[in-house]
Amino acid sequence: MKYVISMILLTLVSFGCATNTPSGVKVIQNFEVDRYLGTWYEIARLDHSFERGMSNVTAQYSFNDDGTIRVLNTGFKDATNKWDSAEGKAKFKGKKNEGSLKVSFFGPFYGGYHIIELSKDYEYVMIAGPSKNYLWILSREPKLDETTYNSLVEKAKNLGFPTHELIEVKHNKIQKS
Repeated sequence: MKYVISMILLTLVSFGCATNTPSGVKVIQNFEVDRYLGTWYEIARLDHSFERGMSNVTAQYSFNDDGTIRVLNTGFKDATNKWDSAEGKAKFKGKKNEGSLKVSFFGPFYGGYHIIELSKDYEYVMIAGPSKNYLWILSREPKLDETTYNSLVEKAKNLGFPTHELIEVKHNKIQKS
């Protein structure tokens, strides 16, 4: 019984940490959520099971009626030759002008979504998860100029992210409704 209680407590503590900002990483300030809404193309990511083998990945953000943010991630599963999507919701962790949110695709369990770089014109963004094993670079267009991309990768590397493991996402298909 002690083992079961210990495992439950460990699980609860782990989930509590799942929204933390990675060590040494600062989130952006003066964030304007209205400007952030809309479609973003995934340019690069660190590998993880929930997007493994996917290309043509996009994220769409809009408001839900309750004020949370609707998150719709869509991508093409190359192995099955099919589109797949996942819908979730995001909430601010603290102040609405700070780029730190928590996102859930699985009921009450949330993961960290921390905006660590955002262009002034809201055309590209770099996002960290709860640890340095999670990193995404997104753009409003399916391609990001090489200079900007390299600058973002260098910043991530200097923050301690394993940028040599980044997967560049191809965008060569159009999803039909």
